[in-house]
Amino acid sequence: MTTRTLPMTEPAPGFPDRVTIYEVGPRDGLQNEKSVVPVEVKAEFIRRLVSAGLQTVELTSFVPATWVPQLGDAEELMDLLGPLAVGLQRPVLVPNERGLDRALDKGVKAVAVFGSATETFARKNLNRSVAESLDMFAPVVRRALDSGAWVRGYVSMCFGDPWEGPVPVRQVVDVCSRLMDMGCDQLSIGDTIGVGTAGHVARLLDALDAAGIGVDQIGVHFHDTYGQALANTLTALSHGVTVVDASTGGLGGCPYAKSATGNLATEDLVWSLDGLGIEHGADLDALVTTSVWMAGQLGRPSPSRVVKALAGG
Repeated sequence: MTTRTLPMTEPAPGFPDRVTIYEVGPRDGLQNEKSVVPVEVKAEFIRRLVSAGLQTVELTSFVPATWVPQLGDAEELMDLLGPLAVGLQRPVLVPNERGLDRALDKGVKAVAVFGSATETFARKNLNRSVAESLDMFAPVVRRALDSGAWVRGYVSMCFGDPWEGPVPVRQVVDVCSRLMDMGCDQLSIGDTIGVGTAGHVARLLDALDAAGIGVDQIGVHFHDTYGQALANTLTALSHGVTVVDASTGGLGGCPYAKSATGNLATEDLVWSLDGLGIEHGADLDALVTTSVWMAGQLGRPSPSRVVKALAGG
């Protein structure tokens, strides 16, 4: 890789001093891959991400292999990672109590449940209505908290749904509020199919704040289908959000929503944060090198603009 210059640092008013990057590449980034990625490759991917300075890395999901074949090796992955897999900054997704049992058996200290703001996606993703899925999550969250684990609540389809169209803000706020009332430590609002725009992001954050869910409890999760993920992220940051979900190399998708494309690329986020003088702790060169390596494992170039600019793909 050739020598490069960093972006010029020009801080702008209204942005936080530091942002936590919540890396979802190993889970959300890989879950939609058609060919199963060897567990040894997944473990090496995670090791490289941690070495690059990403402190919070979501490792996998304890779902049945029949649901998401790509993530059917969760226990084996945890064993390969050893102590690196355990801690408050190594969350895993758990869909139900059985998934929680499997995670706790491996010493997991941080878990996430994955809900939906829309009925159709809830049915396709969890084979339950929104209300039924929330009922399923309640004992998961309670038991996780009782065990001393940190809990995150994901809400997908917060902006648009491929079957139902635009999602009313009040509908999203209702699901988010019910998840947080269970005791979740953090909420992640997801633009699963990437149709959100900056004004919509601002309106949803304002509505969540009015419902008692402050920006200190919120992470944002934007997909880049229409090239809006970074713009939407900057809008969220300007409103006080300090946790951003991103996927190294821009990997990602959703097995239950075919119009969902890759996540916000971690490298693109880091370039923008560097330009604003916002601390984040990640090493951009190491991330680019990791993305190029993973692209080689997957047999296709990274969609990240920054990776393409700095490494030619």
